[in-house]
Amino acid sequence: MQGKVEICGINTSKLPVLKNEETMELLRRARAGDSAAREELIQGNLRLVLSVIQKFMGRGENADDIFQVGCIGLIKAIDNFNLDVGVMFSTYGVPMIIGEIRRFLRDNSPLRVSRSIRDTAYKILQAKEKLMLETQREPTVEEIAAALGLRREEVVVAMDAVADPVSLYEPIYSESGDAVCGMDQIGDTKNTDEAWLEQIALSEAIDRLSDREKRILNLRFYEGKTQMQVAAEVGISQAQVSRLEKNAITQIKKSL
Repeated sequence: MQGKVEICGINTSKLPVLKNEETMELLRRARAGDSAAREELIQGNLRLVLSVIQKFMGRGENADDIFQVGCIGLIKAIDNFNLDVGVMFSTYGVPMIIGEIRRFLRDNSPLRVSRSIRDTAYKILQAKEKLMLETQREPTVEEIAAALGLRREEVVVAMDAVADPVSLYEPIYSESGDAVCGMDQIGDTKNTDEAWLEQIALSEAIDRLSDREKRILNLRFYEGKTQMQVAAEVGISQAQVSRLEKNAITQIKKSL
């Protein structure tokens, strides 16, 4: 938002500012059905929306989208404000605008996260901003947890839950002109040379078994049948199945 003059096609530097007395008078007229007063009231409180959305910047969301959602919250606040309560409009309007933006962020997140975790994450972000103002540095996870009375694990889980997902193919940095993606930094622990060699050795060990032993191992460990079922299918006793199975496994172990 820094240095941004226009948002949603509106020149923010030229937005009007209403005094509390002017706001209350426009609210009375709008409540009586004066559409022009309602429009003037909306225009006169757009700076209020701008001040609120500053808290939600830097999270990967489009500023124009957040501003528009904040305006919806402002309109709801105008339509629902009770003139008889005796409080300033901004006191009622700010929570309405914040609530509307939070609902938008929750409902439009790329990942579905429970409301309780997301609410915890917003409390953490608020506590983080407060601590940064007080200490003039980035607070640690432990400091944030202590400020909110949470466990360190709860803070980490909540922050991870609302972090924007990143594509594995998104460039992280460029080295000698070639972009390096997240996928390039991930190791394959399954298809390694060692695993490949073990697979070859296992295949060779199984090839040395008799056809009956191969069939028994296939029925037992690939098809998941019991020794009784294997005995009935092969036509031998369960004791013979057990003996042949143990003998085949022993031979494989020796070969490996």
